[in-house]
Amino acid sequence: MIPPTNSSMERERAVVTGLLLLQLILWLGFAVHRSPRFPGSLPGTLLGISGAILMVVPSFAYVAAKRSPALRRRLGARLPLRRLLAWHIWGGILGSLLAILHTGHRFESTLGLVLTGAMLFVIFSGYVGRHFLARVSLDLREKQGLLERLTTAYNEMAGRLAAQPGLLGTLRESRARSPLQSRLLAWSRSVPDPEAYALAKGATELAGSIADLEYGIGTDELLRRRFRIWLLVHVLASVVFYGLLALHIWASVYFGLRWLV
Repeated sequence: MIPPTNSSMERERAVVTGLLLLQLILWLGFAVHRSPRFPGSLPGTLLGISGAILMVVPSFAYVAAKRSPALRRRLGARLPLRRLLAWHIWGGILGSLLAILHTGHRFESTLGLVLTGAMLFVIFSGYVGRHFLARVSLDLREKQGLLERLTTAYNEMAGRLAAQPGLLGTLRESRARSPLQSRLLAWSRSVPDPEAYALAKGATELAGSIADLEYGIGTDELLRRRFRIWLLVHVLASVVFYGLLALHIWASVYFGLRWLV
């Protein structure tokens, strides 16, 4: 699976953010518009059914493929997990927009209010989890690649300094304890060989960069582990939302659809 690039993530984030702002504007429309009979009308019902299908079907397909290696192997390259995730994201956003239109801004029943609140929270938590975690993962991959390149350059410099045991020993010490960089620089200035001094200075700067990168990588890994709690919250909120949605559909069928009467 090819990881998303920075530019593609930025484009996706811009489009999704615009759609979420549109959803917020539509939701706040209850202050100026209310149509109590629209949710049970034919157009309102079609909007509700379409929104439910968009929110439910791609989500269940993504979860099933993610949790079932056998199904994932059967789908193969035709429907990779990344494409199913994209369908899950776009289906959830577009389906929630249709759901807001379906309400006709009729927020009178307790079930409707709770269902709408749960839907908005699921969309928001998914948005934060998707883009924040993706950003951390992308930064982590970039830092790990840069760390490999800097480590290679550092080892090459250390190899060139191998003929000078005293300088190399101090260099290794500075690699393990970054505060000794200043001591190494002060010591290397006394070395008469300009090339050895330049190598020592360059290796010391690399040691500092490597230490900073290692600290940043550790921080990103910690954030990624901690942020999985947020994804768990998103999953639990989704389970609650789908339960409320099923209850809402049952109530609509039980009490009748006005346009069929």
